[in-house]
Amino acid sequence: MDSLFSHPEPGPIRDGQAFDLEPLVFTVVVPAPVAHAFMGFTDHPHLWWPLEEHSVYGAGSHVEFEENLILETAEDGRTSVWGTIDDWQPPLSFHASWYPAGTAMWSTELRVAFRAVDDGTEVRLVHEGWEGAEDPAGTRASYEEGWPGVLERYVRFMGGAGG
Repeated sequence: MDSLFSHPEPGPIRDGQAFDLEPLVFTVVVPAPVAHAFMGFTDHPHLWWPLEEHSVYGAGSHVEFEENLILETAEDGRTSVWGTIDDWQPPLSFHASWYPAGTAMWSTELRVAFRAVDDGTEVRLVHEGWEGAEDPAGTRASYEEGWPGVLERYVRFMGGAGG
């Protein structure tokens, strides 16, 4: 798979196979208070998200949280909705239906939570709901490979050491 947003060829799925796929859980710590960690993630993703590797339109595009959407805008003005936010609890968490390069019909679920710890803020990303993906196992495998690099870029942006 070339990108976090690549879609593998659909394969056969046994009944219930998608429901057997465990959530992906990633935790990082950033050296910032909770409110700053939340703002860094949601107000400034265009400054740290690796668009050259994980986006619909590639380097030069712009990603942002806009109202209830996570949106990528290409240099030529085209837009792609990555997700729809359905629970917004600043500065503690947000939950979104997640479908970059796809449609809401084939969405997974993303929750990102922020909590104070001794060294700053723990950011916990839980990605689940694989039964909503067109290819549940392939989609999960792609994100299992992609999320660590994305979060490493966020940690570095927030002043942490990163991977």
